[in-house]
Amino acid sequence: MAALLVFVVFLVAIILSIPIGVSMILGSVAPILLMDRGGVIPQIVDNTFSGANSTPILAVPLFILGGVIMAEGGISKKLFNFFAYFVGRFTGGVPCAVVLTCLFYGAISGSGPATTAAVGAMCVPFMVSLGYDKTWSAGLIAVAGGLGVIIPPSIPFVLYSLATGVSTGQLFLGGVVPGILIGLFLMAYAVIYCARKGEDKQKIKERLSEISSEGFWHLFKESFWALMCPIIILGGIYTGFFTPTEAAVVSVFYALIVCLFIDRSIKFSALPAFLMSSVKTYGGLAFVLAFATAFGRVLSLTHATIAVQDFITTNFTSAVSVLSICTIIFLILGMIMDTGPAIIILAPVLLPAVMKLGVNPVHFGVVLVCCLSIGLATPPFGLDLFVAGNISKDQPMSVAAKAVPFIIAFLLALVLIVYVPGISTWLVEIIMPKA
Repeated sequence: MAALLVFVVFLVAIILSIPIGVSMILGSVAPILLMDRGGVIPQIVDNTFSGANSTPILAVPLFILGGVIMAEGGISKKLFNFFAYFVGRFTGGVPCAVVLTCLFYGAISGSGPATTAAVGAMCVPFMVSLGYDKTWSAGLIAVAGGLGVIIPPSIPFVLYSLATGVSTGQLFLGGVVPGILIGLFLMAYAVIYCARKGEDKQKIKERLSEISSEGFWHLFKESFWALMCPIIILGGIYTGFFTPTEAAVVSVFYALIVCLFIDRSIKFSALPAFLMSSVKTYGGLAFVLAFATAFGRVLSLTHATIAVQDFITTNFTSAVSVLSICTIIFLILGMIMDTGPAIIILAPVLLPAVMKLGVNPVHFGVVLVCCLSIGLATPPFGLDLFVAGNISKDQPMSVAAKAVPFIIAFLLALVLIVYVPGISTWLVEIIMPKA
C-alpha cells in the first residue's frame, strides 16, 4: 500500500503540472507523513544531497558544455559540407547528408534538441533554397535530431548508467549500431520521397559545385577536427586511457582548443555565455538527479521495486513479451515526459525485473533511449518539434504532420532493435566482453 501511495502521489503531481523534481519529493514524503513508512524526513534530505554529490554525474554538464562550444563554433556546417560532397549529387542526397550530419553531430553534443538546433539552423534554410518543402525539411530535422541521444557519447546513456550501475562504456558501444541503423532507415525514406516528388537538380548541382569547388582535401581539412572528436572521446574510453567522466572533461578541452585556436570560430569573451547556457540546460536536470536518489531510496524501503518485479515476472514469461509492453509504455511516455527524468525514474525500477526474464541490461537501455528519442519528435510535447518549428517558422503540429513518415521509418528500425538484441550487444561483446 505504501508503494502504491508513492506512485499515486507522484503521478497526480505530474498531472497537475508540478515540476518532476518536486513531484518526486512529494511522492517520497507521502508514505512517511501519511503512513509512517519509507524512512524519515532527515533521511530524504541526506539522500538528496548524496544524489548530487557524485563524480560520475559531472559527465552530464561537461558533455553539455562541450556540445555548446562546438555548436557555437560552426561545426555542423563543416560536417554537412563534407557529407554533401560525397552523397549530395545522388537522388535524395541532400537530405541524406543532413541525416549523416545529425549522426556525427550527435557524437559531439550528446543531446537531441542541441543536434536539432545546431544542424537545423544551417540545413533547413539551405534545403529551402534548393527547393525542398520547408516544413518537410523541418520534420526531417526534428526526427533526425533524435539521433543525438543514441549515438555516443549520449547524455541519456550517462543518466541510465547513473541510475542502474550499467557500464557507461558498454552503453556507448550499444548505441552505435542502432543509431546507424535508424539513420539508414531515415535516409531510405528520404531517397524514396525525393524519387517520387522530384528535386531541382540544377539548383542542387550549382550549390554543391560551390561547396566542392575548393576540392576534397580542403573540405576534409575543414571537417577533420569535428570528425576526430568522437574517435578521440570513444577511443580513449575503450582503450582505458580515461573514464567516461574524464572523457567529458576531454570533450570540453578538445572543443576549446579546436574552436579557440585551430578554427578560431569563437572568442574568449564568449565563454561566460557558453557556461551560463550550459548551466541553464543542466540546472533543472540537476535537481531531478538529486531528488531521484531520495525517490529511489523510498521505493526500496516501501518494497515498490519488489512489487514491480513480482508483477512483471508473474504476468510475463519471456523477454520478448516484456520488451513489447515496455516499448509501448516508453513510446507513450516519450510523448509527454522529457528523456532525462523518464530514464531516471523508469530504469532502476524496471531493469531488475526484466533482467529476471533474461533481458540484457545494455539492450534494455538502448531500447529505452531509442523509444524516448522518438518522443522528442512526437506531439504534444516533443521538444525537437518546437526547436525545428522555431527554425522553420512553422507551428509544431505542422512539423509533426510532415515528420510522420520519418517517425514510421524510425519505428521500423526500432522493431529490429527491440527483437534482435545482437544489434545492441554485438559491439559490446567484441570490444568490452568483460567490462
